Amino acid sequence: MHVKRFAAAKPYDAPNHRGVVGLRLQGFEPGGPANQWVGLSQFLPGGGAGPDSTPFEKVYVVIEGEMTVIVGGQEIVLGRYDSCTIAPGEIREIVNRRNDVCTMLVVIPYPPGVKP
Repeated sequence: MHVKRFAAAKPYDAPNHRGVVGLRLQGFEPGGPANQWVGLSQFLPGGGAGPDSTPFEKVYVVIEGEMTVIVGGQEIVLGRYDSCTIAPGEIREIVNRRNDVCTMLVVIPYPPGVKP
């Protein structure tokens, strides 16, 4: 078992993100997960990411607030405990259109060739 306390989580900057603070909860460390990493993202009102894509899938889980996810011109609003999977290469944009912070868990596989 690998335990990492919330107080030990380190911030990270995600490319093409705005109005967000990301904390790495698990991953990229000895003894941590072998296949993916887990982040906690806190999006301020108006904060978001994209539009862009990655070569690997990602999973978003809204913990608090709401997040609008835009894929292929379709907009879906995710609320508390709602989740979605973004496929590899799928262009997405996410936007917090509310006046409170949106907190999301993000699960992403390691990029090819990267091992913790």
